[in-house]
Amino acid sequence: MHATSIEPPGGPGGSIGAAARAERADKLDKWLAGLFPGHVGGVSLVAVGGLGRRDCAPYSDVDLVLLHNGVPGIDQIAEALWYPIWDAKVGLDHSVRTLPEALSVAHDDVKVALGLLDARHIAGDPVLSGDLIEATADQWRRTAVRMMPQLKEVTVARWQSHGELAFLLEGDLKEAAGGLRDVTILRGIGRTGIADTMRPAVRAATLRLLDTRDALHLAVGRRVDRLVAQERAAVAALLGLDDGDALLRRVAGDARTVAHAVDDAWRAVDRLRGGRRGSAVRRPVARDVVEQDGELVLARTAIGPVPDPVLSLRVAAAAATFRTPIARATAEWLAAFSPPLPAPWPPAARAALVSLLGAGPGLLPAWETCDRYGLIDAWLPEWARMRSLPQHHPVHRFTLDRHLVQAAFEATAYLREVARPDLLLIGAFLHDVGKGLPGDHSVVGAPIAAEIATRIGLPPADVAVVEKMVRLHLLLPDVATRRDLDDPLTISTVASAVGDTTTLGLLHALARADSHATGPAAWSDWKGRLLAGLVRRVHTALDTGELPEPPAPDPALLGGDLPAVHLDGDRVAVAAAGRTGLLGAVAACLAMHRLEVVGANVSSVDGRTIVEFYTQPRYGMAYDPIALASDLRRVAAGDVSVTQRVRARAMSQRGGTASPVVVWQRDVATDAAVLELRAADSAGLLYRVATALDEAGAEVRAARISTLGGDVVDAFYLVGSWADEAERDRVTDVVLAAV
Repeated sequence: MHATSIEPPGGPGGSIGAAARAERADKLDKWLAGLFPGHVGGVSLVAVGGLGRRDCAPYSDVDLVLLHNGVPGIDQIAEALWYPIWDAKVGLDHSVRTLPEALSVAHDDVKVALGLLDARHIAGDPVLSGDLIEATADQWRRTAVRMMPQLKEVTVARWQSHGELAFLLEGDLKEAAGGLRDVTILRGIGRTGIADTMRPAVRAATLRLLDTRDALHLAVGRRVDRLVAQERAAVAALLGLDDGDALLRRVAGDARTVAHAVDDAWRAVDRLRGGRRGSAVRRPVARDVVEQDGELVLARTAIGPVPDPVLSLRVAAAAATFRTPIARATAEWLAAFSPPLPAPWPPAARAALVSLLGAGPGLLPAWETCDRYGLIDAWLPEWARMRSLPQHHPVHRFTLDRHLVQAAFEATAYLREVARPDLLLIGAFLHDVGKGLPGDHSVVGAPIAAEIATRIGLPPADVAVVEKMVRLHLLLPDVATRRDLDDPLTISTVASAVGDTTTLGLLHALARADSHATGPAAWSDWKGRLLAGLVRRVHTALDTGELPEPPAPDPALLGGDLPAVHLDGDRVAVAAAGRTGLLGAVAACLAMHRLEVVGANVSSVDGRTIVEFYTQPRYGMAYDPIALASDLRRVAAGDVSVTQRVRARAMSQRGGTASPVVVWQRDVATDAAVLELRAADSAGLLYRVATALDEAGAEVRAARISTLGGDVVDAFYLVGSWADEAERDRVTDVVLAAV
């Protein structure tokens, strides 16, 4: 059999679904049986994994066990089987074992034990295969309780490595929490009789996840389990869905179903192992909330004909604070019988929400449980629109709903820095409520946040603060990374927008929480220092009315021989006799030494040109200061060999997935206009643009480099008013040509 013969015939439309997977399994069974030597006794071929379950994706590997009873020549039989499979380019995971060996390995390795639960006879001695299948199932039932801690340990490690499929924008359909690997866990726990794990909703979710993996294989043309952004549209089309967003929301819903079932299964396991099943010990933890069997349930006095509308929020806050799950029956009762909250909310409800948002690590699981049973929608009707909503910028790692909850969690690190911790938590939770609606999400979201803040009972003054936090939540990070912080106009503009030091502190904390919740690419130590520097200057302006004076050049660079080079951590300064092109030349040298530029200043004093760069090492690799200083002196003296090397490399790596854009802003700087370049990042980009600006006669006095994922927003301060539109168009064309 050739490799392509295991792929389903016909077009992709007939290649997805349970029938197609069963057809692929039948073809593989027939082919593998044909490879098996029929004259050998005491040997059988057993399928495990996806082939054992008959869940064969188009490009799945095959997992096989060659079982024998000690017959001679088993190595030759194995080679006769494995080599044709390899020759056919079919992925193979294989083992050769006797029945006692297989049971022994399964006894010690929980992953092997789970795999053997899917064992299915393919060829050879059916009695031998049947003995393995029966003995494996019996051993699992007898030893499963002992092996559960090992199983949970490897499962939690996998979750920590791959994240939660329900909230990831590019999740692994198999390995992430809520994925197909967890379905195997559910089957294993179900086989022990501890819990009913494969309920109809879980079975349906599993089939849809398998269909999604089928479509992903067909769209990519190879075995792959991670659903990345660029494949979503093709996968959605194969599944008959409207678009990639619809696909992501369906995957999120199915992953949630699986993850919830796994949570329930582990609770049943923990109760059994702890001997708490049916325990009547009840421990009060909060008003109307008690802990029993490791779960939170309602106090008997809380259950009455007219339940307290705040009760569900109090239970959620207790679950988050004490990091104890809410019992399923309790969550179902609250969803069914809790009356709507009045508008505005009573103070107790608002206090419970703040306690929930500020609970730290307990917030995420408690929130997900409440969302599972519909409690969140009852509190916040807007939540339905935001649930599982994709975010399309690659810097984001989570769907919108998880990002908002994550931002509240991250904000807890800054509660002691702000005057109003409650408003920080609420503002962090609401900062992106405008996403998914037409227009600038900060502007669109501000009135929505104000409406929610009013509904939950905040006084008008506090509502105004929350509204401002949402409207301005990008102000500080945008200004810090794209504007000259030494320009007095920058500081006065921000101070005027913020208005007071209390709001400034809230926005600073929110900016950090938002960045950490977004993903690793949204934060760096340098960004943190820029934010802190901006906040310090704005705080001074708000407190005293004083604006920063433009800093004087480094005195050490104003005298002495030229060229002069100073290296001080992330600061690189070069002085040279007045010559054009120094900014681009030094940028080229820094690129050769794998240093990323995040900021630059240029000044001219007494015939000397001084450039100061602020850098961070690419890939975390420290630079060689001796080699860098030597190369910097060469370029400052006019040696073009370094720039030629960068130019050759940069020309070979130009371009991106979207066209670059140039935006002019003429009212944000004291003595210059700002040219913003928005483009795909590439090697030598700053060198190319700085050189082009120099050749076009534009004098750059400062630059700010902001990288977000694979994109950059580079701001160049060009000295002069730049009132002539034709001149701006000319420089724009030059810059775009360089990019």
